[in-house]
Amino acid sequence: MGNRFEISVVLEKEQEATANEYIDIAIEEIRRIERLLTTYNDSSQANLINAAAGIQPVPVNQEVFDLIARSIRIAEITQGAFDITYGSIDKSLWNFDQHMTSLPDKDTAKKMVRLINYQNIILDHENKTVFLKEKGMRIGFGGIGKGYAAERAKFVLKQLGVGSGIVNAAGDLTTWGLQPNGKPWTIGIASPDKSHHPFSYMEITDMAIATSGNYEKFAIVNGKKYSHTIDPKTGLPVEGIKSVTIISPNAEIADAMATPVMVMGIKVGLDMINQIKNIGCIIIDDHDHIYTSRNINLHS
Repeated sequence: MGNRFEISVVLEKEQEATANEYIDIAIEEIRRIERLLTTYNDSSQANLINAAAGIQPVPVNQEVFDLIARSIRIAEITQGAFDITYGSIDKSLWNFDQHMTSLPDKDTAKKMVRLINYQNIILDHENKTVFLKEKGMRIGFGGIGKGYAAERAKFVLKQLGVGSGIVNAAGDLTTWGLQPNGKPWTIGIASPDKSHHPFSYMEITDMAIATSGNYEKFAIVNGKKYSHTIDPKTGLPVEGIKSVTIISPNAEIADAMATPVMVMGIKVGLDMINQIKNIGCIIIDDHDHIYTSRNINLHS
């Protein structure tokens, strides 16, 4: 899925061969999800939907239909700060690599995002079809796909009888059970300036964590770092926040909620998180100040 997945399972020492077999099954489940959701294969369900934008509805399987329905629900909750129709942004507008030397002007950016509108995704629940109302619209699952794949891998492993483990999807991870020593899993919260050095840690089990930040994918223009996270309403990078970490019982939810909090900003983002049960949030702003939702207790 364009990301590194790491899978750890806890079994008895003499079950090492079985553990590796189970991990292989989980990897195949991740690959199955990738085949459904990727936008790099013309035959994926995501690209079949995109190719028919403005033309006709596309039949999809129940799994993809349900994931899109949940994505629309998250878009509603976040007032469009999360929106899977972000795929219509032209790569020529924002290409976060060393070749990017200038920012697009505000008018151009605004024009490019006109097709981003989750309300123009039409779901037919009876026929299980998806229709994008306008030509040029594109959906993409970059904001939710990793978390969904991690949850599916976890589900498969639990079905196989694995009582404890971690699935880490490039920093978006889900845990269940306990470490071999009987203690909860200890999870580091990455520093936005040193992504491999945690600034804090949490002890969790049966929980998921996802982080969205400007420390791994960004552009530097005239000496200023710009996040790869784009505000779908303006087409311009979000500013003021270095990273957002979401803690939730479900990796799909954690993955999907991290980006919209960055888009919404500290106050509005935390107000939203504080109204949702069983979700926590840690925000680091551009000045390295730390903000947390009411239910977070950090250790350093």
